[in-house]
Amino acid sequence: MPLRNHFQPPLSRLASWEELHGAWPTVIAIKLNTLLPYRYRSGLRIHLGGPDDDGFVIHDTPIISTLESTDAWQPESPTLLLETEELTPPEYEVRVYDQSSGKRLVAAVEIVSPSNKDRPDHRDAFVSKCHAMLQQNVCVIIVDPVTQRGANLYAQLAERLGAAPPAIAETSIYAVSCRWLTSLETRQLQTWEHELQVGAPLPTLPLWLNEQQFVPLELELTYEETCKGLRIA
Repeated sequence: MPLRNHFQPPLSRLASWEELHGAWPTVIAIKLNTLLPYRYRSGLRIHLGGPDDDGFVIHDTPIISTLESTDAWQPESPTLLLETEELTPPEYEVRVYDQSSGKRLVAAVEIVSPSNKDRPDHRDAFVSKCHAMLQQNVCVIIVDPVTQRGANLYAQLAERLGAAPPAIAETSIYAVSCRWLTSLETRQLQTWEHELQVGAPLPTLPLWLNEQQFVPLELELTYEETCKGLRIA
């Protein structure tokens, strides 16, 4: 079955794109756990917006300075520069860990959401996260089915890395697997990139566990299983 357009009518009137984004990573993680060698495990990270720090606490009581002063200084009233309900864009992510190395992250599958592409700071945050993981030799897979926005985050990641524009730089929806391959003499950024098209099947990508081992990430199979489970035609 082909890729649907989850962001435009008539499908958007039947089911929110958030249903797909919320369920697809779970199906991917479960499928990967049937393929991964025993030392590896796949899990989820679904972040629906808000403070990044899990330990963040908002205090109702005022903060009292401990400085000894006879006249306690108080700042003037702040200027309200921006007010927003969403502090950080949501993240839909599958992570693969090497359990034998103290739960070391070896691969991540990033499902792009509309808010990852909607404005420069969100795009920069997404690219920065992928860049940081690649620098730590984590295989990064980006799946972008968002048809309503034109930014190509993979192309921006390539630019951040100092690479030439990829062949699919002008494509708004795509899937790509990226990894660094290091030898004694060189360090290569290898990618397996595919343009996505509404009405066409999704590709299978290599999810690299190390420089020699990979498992297939079957996007079409997991996507169809997700749509079937959600009764998305």
